[in-house]
Formats: sequence, C-alpha cells, structure tokens
Amino acid sequence: MKFEKPITIQQLLDIIQEEIVVKGNKDNLITGINEIHSIEEGNLSFVDHPKYYNKVLESVAGTILIDKEVDCPEGKTLLITKDPFAAFVKVVHHFIYFNPQKELIHPNAIIGENTIIQPGTFIGENVKIGKNCVIHSNVSIYADSTIGDNVIIHSTAVIGADAYYFQRRSDGWHKLESCGRTIIGNDVEIGCGVTIDKGVSGDTTIGDGVKFDNQVQVGHDTYIGKRCLIGAHTSIAGCTYIDDDCTIWAKASINKDLYVAKNTTLLALSAIDKSVTEEGTVLFGAPAYDARKKWKEMACSRMLPDIVEEFNQLKKEVEKLKNK
Repeated sequence: MKFEKPITIQQLLDIIQEEIVVKGNKDNLITGINEIHSIEEGNLSFVDHPKYYNKVLESVAGTILIDKEVDCPEGKTLLITKDPFAAFVKVVHHFIYFNPQKELIHPNAIIGENTIIQPGTFIGENVKIGKNCVIHSNVSIYADSTIGDNVIIHSTAVIGADAYYFQRRSDGWHKLESCGRTIIGNDVEIGCGVTIDKGVSGDTTIGDGVKFDNQVQVGHDTYIGKRCLIGAHTSIAGCTYIDDDCTIWAKASINKDLYVAKNTTLLALSAIDKSVTEEGTVLFGAPAYDARKKWKEMACSRMLPDIVEEFNQLKKEVEKLKNK
C-alpha cells in the first residue's frame, strides 16, 4: 500500500508508540507498507521468523521491523522490537480503517458509461467500474476495488474481501489486516459465487480476458494472467502467479507462493504444490505431474490385480514342481 505522501521514521515511531531500537539510516522516508510478498522500494515491511530474515533484509524495503539484533544493510533502517507483527498491524490500522456504509452503492464509486448494476448489488467506497459492464444482483464489490471495461460479474460473487492471513499466538489467531486492493482487467467474466480476495498489502490482479466458472476461490496477492480459463470449484491460494493462457479445469487446487508457466493445462481434480516452469505442460493428479505419464501409471495400476493373480498361480505351479 502506498501512502499519499512519505512519512519519516519519527512519525512512524509516533504511530507505533512502543519501545523500539532504531538502527541504521534514521533519515529514511517511508513511501508505503507491504508484507514480505509485495515489497516495493521505500516500503516498510516486517519479519519475525528466521526463515525470512535474509529475504526481507536483502529486499528493496527501506525500513524493516524485526525482532532480532542483526547487521543493518547499507542505507536501510532497522526497527528492532519484540513484536514486529503487532507493530506492523498498528501501522495498517492507522492508515486503513473500516467505514460503515448505509447505501448499497457508495456515493464516491465511479461507474462507467453503459454499465448495468442489477438490484441488490453492494459497491463500496473508492470502487471504480469501467464501461459496458453487467453486474448482476447480490454481488458484493468491497472498497478500493477496480473493475475494467466489458466485465460480467454474476450473482453472489464477492470481489475484494479480506485476505486469509493469520498468525498463531498464545491467546489464539491474530489477523494481519488487509490494506491491499483487487484489480480486475477488461473483458473478464466472473461466475456465480466466485470469491476474489484483496491483497494483504499489495494487489490481487486478474488479467484481461480471464473467464471464471462458478464457485472459484482466489487468494490474496495472487496474479492471474491474460486469457486464462478457470473451472468451477477451483481453489487458488495466495501469492500465486499464474501466467497467460493457462487452463485450469474443475476442482483443481493450486498451493500458495507458486509460479505456473504460460499455457499450462491443469486437468480436473488435480492439485499442484510445486511451481510449473515449463510452458505448455499438461498436468494431472494430486500432486499433479505430466498427464501422459500419470495415465500410463494408472493403466499399469489397473493391471496389478491380474499380475498378482498370475504370480500366485505361478508360485503354486513352482511348488508342485518342487514337490515332484
């Protein structure tokens, strides 16, 4: 999330109001806030797990909330605190807060020429909808979402709900409040009951020409490229990058933080838990891999009962020969 204007380290400390040790460049200006997956130059970010220390410290983040005394990279500012997560959430709350809405369509929503909004649809604050769109009844478009031109959104779809992002604590799960956006491109069709979550701090982006069947879930900060086809009941976890022209058939699952190369086909009932780097791959199974290889293995497995029966028969014949 970008700030309207940069803030100083001291202004940030005034927002957090906790005991923090400042190390490094105390004159840095903070241009926005982003968690680890969406960091941009000049951002404030946080890290509280050894697995991600190097990733954040070596990123373009200018200011970092961290829970450990480490060497400060040149030009950066380290803010050492016992609870970077809680401090980061404080900053989010300072800039983003919930505004209850009485109207179905917020007065400052921008709706393009020839766009049709059916009864019962909710459109939140700072929403932008392009021209020649059809938004069917009972759709919910949360604040700060952007919809392109020639988009069709079917009934009960939800655009821009909070990210599913929680951290376990001794008293339960603590939520990382979402301050990102949802960006829908041009010529997109979104089926009934599709849910596309906003970014935690960056953007969830749907490219031009993408077509969703019903009941699809897209997680936070995910990028789906142009002209992708997404089948019903598919689940796409957060921070995943799906490149252009991919086809994902019904009831497929894609794990978080993955890359899916251009023109990949993921067949129905399949799931991937590793990145797909080769373009034009056809995948099947759970976990999914090359479909032809998987089909051969399935054909072989169907032959196993007959092979075992034949093997047992041969054992009996060998025993008879031994007895003779």
